[in-house]
Amino acid sequence: MSPRRTVTLGAAALLAAAFLPGAAASAAPTAPQTTVQAAPDISLANVKAHLSQFQSIADANGGNRAHGRPGYRASLDYVKARLDEAGFQTTVQSFTYRGATGYNLLADWPGGDTNDVLMVGGHLDGVTAGPGINDNGSGSAAILETALTVARTGHRPDRHLRFAWWGAEELGLIGSTYYVNNLSSAERSRIGGYLNFDMIGSPNAGYFAYDGDGSSGSGGPAGSAEIERVLRGHFENIGVPVQDTAFDGRSDYGPFIRVGIPAGGLFTGAEGRKTTQQAQLWGGQAGVAFDRCYHASCDTTANINDTALDRNADAIAHAVWTLGGEGGTQQPPDTVHSDDLESDTGWTADPDGTDTATSGRWERGTPQPTSWSGTALQLAAAGGDGALVTGAAAGSDPGANDVDGGTSSIRSAPITLPAGTRTLSFSWYLAHLDNSSSADYLRVSVVGPNGSTTVLNQPGAATNRAGTWRTHQADISAYAGQTVRLHVEAADAGTASLVEAGVDTIAITR
Repeated sequence: MSPRRTVTLGAAALLAAAFLPGAAASAAPTAPQTTVQAAPDISLANVKAHLSQFQSIADANGGNRAHGRPGYRASLDYVKARLDEAGFQTTVQSFTYRGATGYNLLADWPGGDTNDVLMVGGHLDGVTAGPGINDNGSGSAAILETALTVARTGHRPDRHLRFAWWGAEELGLIGSTYYVNNLSSAERSRIGGYLNFDMIGSPNAGYFAYDGDGSSGSGGPAGSAEIERVLRGHFENIGVPVQDTAFDGRSDYGPFIRVGIPAGGLFTGAEGRKTTQQAQLWGGQAGVAFDRCYHASCDTTANINDTALDRNADAIAHAVWTLGGEGGTQQPPDTVHSDDLESDTGWTADPDGTDTATSGRWERGTPQPTSWSGTALQLAAAGGDGALVTGAAAGSDPGANDVDGGTSSIRSAPITLPAGTRTLSFSWYLAHLDNSSSADYLRVSVVGPNGSTTVLNQPGAATNRAGTWRTHQADISAYAGQTVRLHVEAADAGTASLVEAGVDTIAITR
């Protein structure tokens, strides 16, 4: 997080009003027009468990989780694996900055109006000086647990929910800017609001909301005032006063407000010092920084105010449930089969003896990332270390071990599907350079006793396509009660294209 300015408003919190889907922004509070389902309590213990994971990741990777360092990718893998298990559709978006590959993680909750998207995000990276537990493990962990609570409760809001974890924020909002800049105008218009949570467990905590209504500054785009009022409403309900923090774009909301997307969020203070008046409002020490370990090696799990973290995590859920609209709930899916590819579960390469590829044959292994002139080709596993990949070794150059000369396939061991089986989900990518064509492809099929169904068919094209992990879901209810196998095939069927593919984090639910 970058340093920010704060503006003192006094102890009184503003009146809360619901930001309902499709509601127009207004400078004055408006009465809710419908009853909104109360948000569930977010487990502080679960949020802190995520923080402990981030700490362990930093400890095992040079003491930090910074852009371009292995600790960042391990943090992303941890978050992604939890979301995949919960049924989110995840996408890993890669970018390059200062000669290193960075990653954003997007997680879409199926359902809701995709023309009215509510986004919730924060940066996952830290600085190189330390593990970055408050900045911003705190926001990342609370957002993750809120997302998992959405899945756990089977929440189905009116709006489409998209959660985001940004890379390289500490270097200048690089990841979130890359995401927004690569949205089409139509995609931008579908995002009805963005909520940002960055440093929400500062040890000498304050309670700040971004000034969406412009009461102490310039405010945000139309709709930002409603977001601010909803967030303030949670704290009013628990008797905690809130002050404005300048909405100057110094965290990942910046790229969103620059293109007119309404935004808001919460913050508990960084290197700024708590005033005497603020100490009277919130407790803590006057004249001392909100976070004395800001951007320092001591930003560890010991650098967290549990009360502030708990209050802010609940505020995130309050905003998601209120702003998302009342859509009801449904029973979460039951997992009947999963394979994270970390151990041998019986996959067989070239099962029919018909493969024609001369290199880059499918295998289960630990992929070594490759790229060509900034285009990511072979990717690290989507979660953990193992994945199905077209030649795990990088080779002497990016074209040394990719799929060449034809087709390559791999097939799972038999999987018995119980009655009621509905959905197959998995992570996948197809990457190639502009010497590819539509003759190249990645296909995933379900093979049953009476035939097969292709559930993913991604062709190549004559353009550079960077590898990005995506999540695919398919209805396989027609195979319920049967024994099936999963069949994965890739092809370099054109003219010596450079093609890489991968599949990971497989799950079948009912």
